[in-house]
Amino acid sequence: MKKPNIIFLIQDQMQQQVMQPSSGIQMPNLHSLMADSIQFSRAYTCNAICSPARASLLTGTLPHTHGMVDCTHTVPAYRAEFDASLDTLTAALHEEGYHVSYYGKWHIERSHRLEKFGIDDYQTEKHMPAFPVTMKQRITLTTPGYSDKLVSGVFSEDTTHTEEYYIYSRAIEQIDARRKQNRPFCTFISTYAPHDPYCVPEEIYQMYEGCDLPLPRSFDDAMTDKPDIYRRMREVLQCLTPEQYREVMRCYYSYCTLVDVQLGRLLDHLKETDLYDDTMIVFLADHGDLMGAHGLMMKTIPPFEEVYHIPLVMKLPGGEMAGHKADFYINIYEIAPTVLELAGCRPLSGSHVGESMVPWLNGQRTDSHYAFAEFFGQRYAFTQRIYWQDGLKYVFNAFDWDELYDLNIDPDELVNRSDDQDYAESKKMLCTKMWEHIKRTGDETMLDAEYYPLRIAPVGPGKKQQDAMYSIYNKQF
Repeated sequence: MKKPNIIFLIQDQMQQQVMQPSSGIQMPNLHSLMADSIQFSRAYTCNAICSPARASLLTGTLPHTHGMVDCTHTVPAYRAEFDASLDTLTAALHEEGYHVSYYGKWHIERSHRLEKFGIDDYQTEKHMPAFPVTMKQRITLTTPGYSDKLVSGVFSEDTTHTEEYYIYSRAIEQIDARRKQNRPFCTFISTYAPHDPYCVPEEIYQMYEGCDLPLPRSFDDAMTDKPDIYRRMREVLQCLTPEQYREVMRCYYSYCTLVDVQLGRLLDHLKETDLYDDTMIVFLADHGDLMGAHGLMMKTIPPFEEVYHIPLVMKLPGGEMAGHKADFYINIYEIAPTVLELAGCRPLSGSHVGESMVPWLNGQRTDSHYAFAEFFGQRYAFTQRIYWQDGLKYVFNAFDWDELYDLNIDPDELVNRSDDQDYAESKKMLCTKMWEHIKRTGDETMLDAEYYPLRIAPVGPGKKQQDAMYSIYNKQF
């Protein structure tokens, strides 16, 4: 079997709604790619922030396995450290004869020595040149006692002066170099866009002149049925007016469009060089952005769909399954196993690696699967586990009351049904399923949280997993 060329397009903080033509986000090149691709309607990240999610994409494992449970730049190593002994997607591809290259945001581990992971050529954020710009307008968040924080802005330089243009250009150069060799390539193009602060060229910003930018339906959600910390976080943003929210949204949409313009350059080049048909293209985001949902922005502890539901498009060589809509759940840590099998490569080795979704794609499996996420709360360490199945979503909050949403009838998550007796059995079922997944993936820290005051889940995990030798209390009673 001839191995296909592979291109991963990784966006940072891009909402799933970019796949929806009704969203108002101008993404014509993505929609063109979607017509030639498998469209995954239920793709989910396993973590709300960059490093844990990206490390899960690379290793096919959950954060508690790969160790990068927080962002590389926010906490010291004792709080989050990547296990470099794990097998990786890039190492597997390299061993299968691929020339592997990576351009753009890495943010997976701290060494930035990508050759350790089978990557032959790379340029990450550590090696990137600066792109100074001339700001024409900006919105800044001001909070007493904190440094002012830029939220969004518009600059006068054109798209050729952006990091996104630069890394796509580097990738296209590498693709051309590989085209002359009889060797398959895998190229990763990883943009910072559309991550905050949302700063964009004026020429892209002007594309949204006169466009209607309605605030999300959940913008005015009082959140009285949700954990207090969500309302406390929203208070930070209440210095922004609704019009400023719309301005930020315009910049965010423009940032997404900036990525789409670069995607168009790449697709045109692949078609002009007769590489498009033989290339697998995987378009995804590490996580999303709240962008006004529930009056919030960016991403953090609130576990809403705008953050966890991610875009995922997979174009197979030869137009196979073009336009197919995959409605089963797929987790970000299942993408690598799936791509490796589709490309005819060896699977990832090691324990607790995610499943390949190929049996679902070829119809051998007809169930809808499930999604799972684990969050370690960033610097403040708020612990969450999230489980999705059949349109129901259960959030175990170790710091406050749990959440339960019926996305089938409440896609905006306006009503927390955790205390609704009509959903009591569903809540117990989802919590039990959550524990089963935690057990399968070896998260013993969660499984063995059975100390007296910690027994707060609606259903417990069952038998303790660790031996008594791990305990300082070795007594037998």
